Amino acid sequence: MSDFSRRWFMKSAFAGVGLSATCGALLARAADARSPVVYRPTQQSLNSHPVPNWFQDGKLGIFIHWGLYSVPGFAPKGSLNDILATDYDRAMVINPYAEDYWNAMKDPSTPTARFHREHYGNLPYQGFREKFQEGLRQWDPHAWASEFRNAGASYVVLTAKYADGYCLWPSRIRNPNESNWASQRDVVGELAAAVRAQGMRFGVYYSGGIDWSFNRDVVRTLGHYINSVPGGDFPAYSEAQVRELIDRYDVDVLWNDIVWCTDQPTLFRLFADYYNEVPEGVVNDRWTAVTEQSLQLRTEQGWGYMDEMFKQRLKENPDFFAESPPAPPHCDFRTPEWVQFKEIKEKKWEVCRGMGSSWGYNREETEKDYTSSQELLFSLIDAASKNGNMLLNIGPRGDDAQIPPEQLKRLREMGEWLRPNRAALYGTRPWTRAEAVTTTGDAVRITESGRTLNLIVCGRPSGVELRIKDLAVSGQARLLTDGSPITLTQSGADLILGFGKALTGELAPVISITRG
Repeated sequence: MSDFSRRWFMKSAFAGVGLSATCGALLARAADARSPVVYRPTQQSLNSHPVPNWFQDGKLGIFIHWGLYSVPGFAPKGSLNDILATDYDRAMVINPYAEDYWNAMKDPSTPTARFHREHYGNLPYQGFREKFQEGLRQWDPHAWASEFRNAGASYVVLTAKYADGYCLWPSRIRNPNESNWASQRDVVGELAAAVRAQGMRFGVYYSGGIDWSFNRDVVRTLGHYINSVPGGDFPAYSEAQVRELIDRYDVDVLWNDIVWCTDQPTLFRLFADYYNEVPEGVVNDRWTAVTEQSLQLRTEQGWGYMDEMFKQRLKENPDFFAESPPAPPHCDFRTPEWVQFKEIKEKKWEVCRGMGSSWGYNREETEKDYTSSQELLFSLIDAASKNGNMLLNIGPRGDDAQIPPEQLKRLREMGEWLRPNRAALYGTRPWTRAEAVTTTGDAVRITESGRTLNLIVCGRPSGVELRIKDLAVSGQARLLTDGSPITLTQSGADLILGFGKALTGELAPVISITRG
């Protein structure tokens, strides 16, 4: 029995005889002697936590934005960066993110509010709860897990709770502002079991800084959004729910968004307890804790000051929001959003991105609004060459719990390439350089695994010869897909590849070189 299976069995067994979840977790940890390290709630101790091999090796993760907002599934199409640049003062209610439906529908002048009136009349956002639960009758978590595995994913991260506050597990922590604000069906638990049965890891996204069931204000600007963290009993509520998720599901990834709601000592205790229970778990970089300065920004004057600063920065640099924020005191990996780092990073990172412009399902998006599978694949290859992963988002529908066909198509097309070429990415590390280019203009990305160097040509080259500029490599070379031999000849600064059989335009061929 695996370490995880033993813990899962013990927890389930103790829950079945009525013992507390905490008791079950303590006994499970006592039986699990995988790691002699005991982490303490200090920055030095937490920063000694190594990024586990499974996260280093498994380059592709699947992100799932799915909840009540997936029932209406609407947002105006567009680009958030463009909206921030052209209509900053309303950007957070007219953005293309369908998962922000509840916030956007509160402003009667928005496209979302008009759509809601036309299709749902006076139905409150809470009315989508029953519609979502009805849709779950058609949900097959094992079918989803199979699609993810066939796409080449090695881990899955589900939005256990988005900013609307609705929980996708039957939480024992009662929301004081909304009754029955948690799924009757254990979506988190069922998907975790299905994903792990396919050999993948499982993590959760949790909105620990923004929650519209606690803060009812309509949020129109980015400065207000970031600083709309609820006070009162929200910090204790959020910490209790995250601990519940850890205890019930042994989550492999804790993925918080925007900011966190407690002070740093409380957060560090949470991290230490998490690592002690799940030593191979990882946390992302969006856990900025509460400080005296951040508390001062939670006023109209405070967030107004931040809005003016953002507007000025946008004038100076239109790509300002594409930059990665400063690193927090502790994290296992960085999370640039939609953009790739341009060079190899020593710190592990993960680009999170969607297939379309929205994270949650948006019925307005059609085939032409989605990024091609080729571009998604090249983003993955680029990330792997620079010490990164890619967390690729899907947004299932809420009324029937199905993944839209445009998204399934891209998952399947990526899987078609990854199956024969998996060794070029999975288990690899960056080489001394990540990039090269052919004389015909195709980008080349480079990965390394032991004595093997992989040259991945991000294009569709054809013919019996390929010349890569300014690259010197020697060894035994072959085409990864079929093992056919390739000759390597140095011509000045360039490397010439000679193919035993002509390339016929297949996507992203991999030249695998075993060095002496």
